[in-house]
Amino acid sequence: MAMQQAFMTALLVSGWAIAAEAQTVHDDILPASIIFATSTGYWEDDGNSLPVERAPTTTQSVSTQNVSGEDAKPQQRHGYYKLFAVRQPDKTSKIYLQQMAQSDAGPAVVSTVELQEISDLKPYVTDIRPENSSGIIKEPGLFATVYLKTDAAAESDGWTVLIDEFGDITVEKATN
Repeated sequence: MAMQQAFMTALLVSGWAIAAEAQTVHDDILPASIIFATSTGYWEDDGNSLPVERAPTTTQSVSTQNVSGEDAKPQQRHGYYKLFAVRQPDKTSKIYLQQMAQSDAGPAVVSTVELQEISDLKPYVTDIRPENSSGIIKEPGLFATVYLKTDAAAESDGWTVLIDEFGDITVEKATN
């Protein structure tokens, strides 16, 4: 009995040590300034599409040539979106949208854009919620709501972020 208790105590202590070490190693994975985030939505393309962006630039292009000069076959891509709030030193937040590609090697950032319509309000973000928390999205696009205050003492307002099946982004005050 005493041997069993000693074994259990040693096991618990080693578990705490491992947990403490894991905490120390991974403290820098997510910056403290990220206050809300959600991953939601779905996208796919034939490998030739430009990343989600707000204002097209002439410097962006998609090349289908490989180093040997032969035409490369575009690869089908798919993924999801990540919407997150970054707290600023003045306690307001900026909102960013990332397009994430999913592959066998894991997720990779395709693009990151600031949602200026919301960031310009200098909001105090109180929550970000996806339309669907089941994790199963069958149609391309994104629908999420950012809850924010423009005055710290006011009630929160909802702002919708919508990406349609063509990749067009709409940001507007919710009309509930």
